[in-house]
Amino acid sequence: MSSSINRLLEIMAALRDPDTGCPWDVKQSFSTIVPYTIEEAYEVNDAIQRGDMEDLREELGDLLLQVVFHAQMAREAGEFDFDDVAAAISSKMIDRHPHVFDRQRPVSDAELRDVWERKKEDERRRKGSLDGALDGVARALPALLRAQKLIRRAARKGFEWPAPEAALAKCREELDEVRDAAASESGHRRLEEELGDLLFACVAAAGQYRVDAEEALRRANAKFEERFGRVEAALREDGREMTDASLEDLDRLWNRAKMEVH
Repeated sequence: MSSSINRLLEIMAALRDPDTGCPWDVKQSFSTIVPYTIEEAYEVNDAIQRGDMEDLREELGDLLLQVVFHAQMAREAGEFDFDDVAAAISSKMIDRHPHVFDRQRPVSDAELRDVWERKKEDERRRKGSLDGALDGVARALPALLRAQKLIRRAARKGFEWPAPEAALAKCREELDEVRDAAASESGHRRLEEELGDLLFACVAAAGQYRVDAEEALRRANAKFEERFGRVEAALREDGREMTDASLEDLDRLWNRAKMEVH
């Protein structure tokens, strides 16, 4: 193990020392740390999206610290340590890449995905967590990402639309049900349910077109931010706030922003 990794492990152990460590670090647990772990993963993603390599280096360090933190707590509990974590992922990567480590023939991207998924399924079966095709999809995932994983798992079992057009038809059907729920007196809960079905259908349609729904929505968010910012800037140039503008003004400025930001 490299000296820099050893140094990081020593620092984490010192921070967790019950007598001389940091009071905040000492009182943490797996459940209290996990929100920070998730946050750091998103910050890594943000640095990549921005193409900021200096920030990426720092954010990857922050994410590594989270792994070290969890491993230290597990070590204290007598469960496993950082070396066990590294050994386990090394073994898993070798097992999932027989075309690299077993010198097998080159394979296509489709075959690679098939090997990867079969290996993952074998792992879940060995763990006794494979009662159904959708078992093991983490519930803590963001809803959009989890929907994609559920849809992909189901598709591997043949449960998918026969063509993209059928998926789009399902989106239209779900949109009609949203309209019905909104116009009826069935209450907020039904409207929420129908909107959820519409969102799920849209994710399924994206998959039919080989579009990553998470990435598509991320780009849509960025586009909305840029357009909204241009509307705000235009109003500021006129000495106005958005709350002072009429709907007609906002619509005109928004359409102009749409022409400028595609």
